[in-house]
Amino acid sequence: MEVREIQVEADVSDGLPSFTMVGFPSAQVREAQERVRTAFKNNRLSLPPKRVTVNFAPADMKKEGAGFDLPVAAAVLAAAGILKPELLAQIMVVGEISLNGEIHGVSGILPRVIRARELGLRFCIIPQENLKEGKLVRDMQVFGVRTLGDMIRCLNDPERYENTEEEEIQDTQNEKGVDFADVCGQDGARRAAEIAVSGFHNILLIGPPGSGKTMLARRLPTIMPRLTFEESLEITKVYSVAGLLTKKDPLIRKRPFRSPHHTSSPQALAGGGRIPGPGEITLAHRGVLFLDEMPEFSRKSLEILRQPLEDKEIHLSRAAGTYTFPASFMLAAAMNPCPCGFYPDMNRCRCSQGEITHYLGKISQPLLERIDICTEVPAIGFQEMKKKKRGESSEKIRRRVERTQKIQRRRYEKEEISFNGELDGRSIEKYCIMTKEAEELLEQAYVQFEFSTRAYHKILKVARTIADMEEAEKIEAEHICEALTYRAYDKKYWS
Repeated sequence: MEVREIQVEADVSDGLPSFTMVGFPSAQVREAQERVRTAFKNNRLSLPPKRVTVNFAPADMKKEGAGFDLPVAAAVLAAAGILKPELLAQIMVVGEISLNGEIHGVSGILPRVIRARELGLRFCIIPQENLKEGKLVRDMQVFGVRTLGDMIRCLNDPERYENTEEEEIQDTQNEKGVDFADVCGQDGARRAAEIAVSGFHNILLIGPPGSGKTMLARRLPTIMPRLTFEESLEITKVYSVAGLLTKKDPLIRKRPFRSPHHTSSPQALAGGGRIPGPGEITLAHRGVLFLDEMPEFSRKSLEILRQPLEDKEIHLSRAAGTYTFPASFMLAAAMNPCPCGFYPDMNRCRCSQGEITHYLGKISQPLLERIDICTEVPAIGFQEMKKKKRGESSEKIRRRVERTQKIQRRRYEKEEISFNGELDGRSIEKYCIMTKEAEELLEQAYVQFEFSTRAYHKILKVARTIADMEEAEKIEAEHICEALTYRAYDKKYWS
């Protein structure tokens, strides 16, 4: 997400007293003139009875949000001679002003401060409420202000201005919460989940109600490698723009797990609004997007996933321009095999063949082919439930995942990818080298099941991940055999 810089300038000249804003400001931004004028009066900052003109550049982009209050106030003070204009050179100012001169926090501070660093600005002045968020950018000087008077003092003597109530943000992650050890049985599904996370593959869990599909999906982030600080900062930028950060600890420390309801609109998934903001797809960046009861989502909502699953970013076109948001997420989906949930057990299934076909037909074949792993999550038997045997912990599985991903990063260090799940057709030929026996097995399966080219590539990518988990240089026949089980199962329902 690129943040385009906006310059605010003001002029105070002779003429009838007025306050004019130009440069394509929205109605919300135009209201700043009344807030600024009243804040000046209540802080005994008297403006001369002259014509005040404020310009926002560039003029071809609509200005939105209350964050322009503070830069407007600073520009007007400089134009009126209360502040020296050179004090405002090469700095960023953002914040909302109340009528008594207090400064309130705004969303989207982090990407603004990062942009200020990229532009080489001297320092940033932001609301005190957003100071912890702004301080996440360690190599940029950031000052927090509570009032209009604080801003003036900071501008006049930034070297002597001191931030109050600063707290260092520790780079620690809270490990309390759900754990894979809580999952009872389901060895096959647990294995599929580990493969999916190891290679950053998309996964579909199919099984009857109550078999543990959602429980498994919610534990996927716990076996993913811990976030690096750079990844945390990248995710925090997204949540800052969305206004979802907490004031106490704004840094996102855990991988996102987003689980939108099946009634969510396409705009809620992709992002929307007059100025598009991040949707669920972007909020799941570097984490997991979980679609529970996948066939219950509208066809239009599901088809939106196709492009970001391939490109790892989502493009939203509006009259004002095209907006690009990051979307490098792992898709995890869960569904029943039929409306009642018990197909193919015909002793319990109450659905007609037409109802089953209609239910499964809600998911298009092109979308299915973008899901690398499709596995069954069967119902747990009484005896297995009675044993209450705990499986491996998330920490133990995570160590294996980290080892596997380290192999992939080393292999793709000269490429623009990091995981097997991101391989394209050209890279597959280069890195997915099979033994002769594996190649013969895959050829036989390709002809028998009539796989598409995309499905063929998915099988190879999953097999490459399985081989990496066993630290094998080439893809063996047993790796292809296991990868085929994660494709053959969906043929059982969609054939």
